[in-house]
Amino acid sequence: MTKVRSTEWDAGVKTRYIQESDGQLTINNQQNLNPLLERNKKLYTQNDGYTASRDMRRIASVPPIMLQLWTKEYNGNNNWWALPKEIQKTIMRTKLNSSEFRYFKTSEGSL
Repeated sequence: MTKVRSTEWDAGVKTRYIQESDGQLTINNQQNLNPLLERNKKLYTQNDGYTASRDMRRIASVPPIMLQLWTKEYNGNNNWWALPKEIQKTIMRTKLNSSEFRYFKTSEGSL
């Protein structure tokens, strides 16, 4: 029989620690992405994403839970920050240029 040992909330992410019947501990993360996706859609149509001085551009807003998932796909663990910067850039470019994750983008264009 499984039993939820504890539940924590941090920055909109719900983490549940579940004790499985075989003694294993499962960590389950959940996050409602709808508010972020709606905000991104509004920003996408707001302007071209550049600051008034045009020296910086808004590109995307990606929740940390997605970075964990993408890292797990890449190397089997979920520590985005342990990846080398070049690998992070490659993953981000691949994901954000795909149509599957287009709603994380906050302005037009490719990376």
